[in-house]
Amino acid sequence: QVQLVESGGGLVQAGGSLRLSCAASGRTLSRYAMAWFRQAPGKEREFVAVITWSGGNTYYADSVKGRFTISRDTAKPAVYLQMNSLKPEDTAVYYCAAAPGSIRYTPTWYDYWGQGTQVTVSS
Repeated sequence: QVQLVESGGGLVQAGGSLRLSCAASGRTLSRYAMAWFRQAPGKEREFVAVITWSGGNTYYADSVKGRFTISRDTAKPAVYLQMNSLKPEDTAVYYCAAAPGSIRYTPTWYDYWGQGTQVTVSS
């Protein structure tokens, strides 16, 4: 079992920044991919970014590339999402997730999920 707890969401003006954190506990994550997804009201959950726990390889959705940065701290352990130049369309509940194996982009591959943290970007 892996337990994930997100924090760091809030209300920010367009152009601002937020840093989301995901504290992980439970089994070792060395063979996991850790990702951030988001879900806006009335929309499907969508991929945002992913990082491999062991090698730190990262991939991003085109909509956030160049603005968001995913990172991990293997000692804590925790995963972060630094979000800069935020736009109103970034408003959503953001979820941290863990999947065994390699990089995955679809929610169905992920076995473990946090409870989510709300990010609201005002125009």
